Amino acid sequence: MEEVILVTEANEPIGTMEKMEAHRKGVLHRAFSIFIINERKEMLLQQRAKTKYHSSGLWTNACCSHPRPGEDTEAAALRRLHEELGFTAPVTKIFDFQYNAAFDNGLTEHEYDQVYFGTYSGKIKPNPNEVQDYCYKKMDEIANTIKTHPHKYTAWFCIAFPKVMKWMEGGKILF
Repeated sequence: MEEVILVTEANEPIGTMEKMEAHRKGVLHRAFSIFIINERKEMLLQQRAKTKYHSSGLWTNACCSHPRPGEDTEAAALRRLHEELGFTAPVTKIFDFQYNAAFDNGLTEHEYDQVYFGTYSGKIKPNPNEVQDYCYKKMDEIANTIKTHPHKYTAWFCIAFPKVMKWMEGGKILF
């Protein structure tokens, strides 16, 4: 049984709950998202596997998931990056945000999402249980596609991507 960490609006832990129950009830819980760019400043996107419990087949950031109870969020992010895409890379936490998105299947993502950023240009070995496809795309191409075809992307990606872009434009990227 996989559990998520329930949190307050200030990200203070208040308990745990089985993951699917938390998504059925729409309870606020801790999550993370990782954004990766390569040396050409192209962003790594993954298409979620068709078997995912929500947002299947949609494009999103490199990796996203939930830390386990008692697990450091950055350590969880690195663990899931390896489990989903077969690599690890140093990441830096760049911001947090909250969102609440209901899906057609009755599940709700109500997450306190901690966003991490890293660079990687090596080999990718996607886990087919998690990832249907992946690619690197230029930032402006992603921004344009989100405007014209937002239904191709996950709810959290459409919220977080513009924030990541703004952070990058602020000169925070070191190459």
